[in-house]
Amino acid sequence: MNFSRIMVVLALSHVIFVGNSLGAEPAEVEKFVRARIDIGEMMTNYFSGGRSYGGDGQRPSPEAMREMGKDINTKLSTLLAKYDLTVEEYRQRSPEVFADDAAVKGFLSEHPDLKERYDALPLDRMGRSGSGRGY
Repeated sequence: MNFSRIMVVLALSHVIFVGNSLGAEPAEVEKFVRARIDIGEMMTNYFSGGRSYGGDGQRPSPEAMREMGKDINTKLSTLLAKYDLTVEEYRQRSPEVFADDAAVKGFLSEHPDLKERYDALPLDRMGRSGSGRGY
């Protein structure tokens, strides 16, 4: 019976220790939150008023879509470079960083100006509702 208790305590302490050590670092949270805000604002401006679709509300041709994709990735690469990130790094790491909801909310509560901008982002396109590309 004692051995079982010891094993349970060791297993639980391992889970608690690993869970705490996997939390996002404050500097990482800041970098990714600021990047997400900038990306969201860039994308909102890019598509405001259907301007990038040609302004007539019609879906662009496949060629125009490819060109828009290249243009967006170029702009995204430039934007992320100021955070010392690549598009691939951001896409790989952002789900992990934003999974630490307490760290993100804690950072935003300390920066009301950023919180206001973050809350204004379109939820359906920023990876917070399960749809979109998850920028």
